[in-house]
Amino acid sequence: MNKLSIRLKELREEKGLTQSELAKALNYTQTTIARWEAGNQSPNLDCLIALAKFFDCTTDYLLGLTDY
Repeated sequence: MNKLSIRLKELREEKGLTQSELAKALNYTQTTIARWEAGNQSPNLDCLIALAKFFDCTTDYLLGLTDY
């Protein structure tokens, strides 16, 4: 697993969301969220921005470049 997959799962669980709920909120599939969290696939730039906005964090945080 990479830093993005770890942080994505942590943020999702902190909000009390399932992968399906997060996928629905962002208009993706549960399979896509599962692949990101497993580190088997990475979100493209637009998806990364959508995740940062949804979780109210920076893309740098999601990517593991900062700890805040």
